[in-house]
Amino acid sequence: MSPVFKRERGYTFKIFSNEEERMHIHVMKDDCEAKVWLEPIVELADNDGFAKHEINDIIKIVKTYANDFRDQYQRHIGKRIDD
Repeated sequence: MSPVFKRERGYTFKIFSNEEERMHIHVMKDDCEAKVWLEPIVELADNDGFAKHEINDIIKIVKTYANDFRDQYQRHIGKRIDD
């Protein structure tokens, strides 16, 4: 089970283990999901169902908390990113 790292404006932000090593966060709301890269810059990786205005909102939120999400990603994934 993946921990929830933040909930804001109805969005849930999660990091899943055992995925690719590039830092990213998943964002969910209702039946929609997006994946946002945290490096080298914050940008949309994938969108399944969110409208453009929602993606803009999500990107703003991720940019606001990007450093926190990066820290949480490193703590959650652990040694795997240092190998």
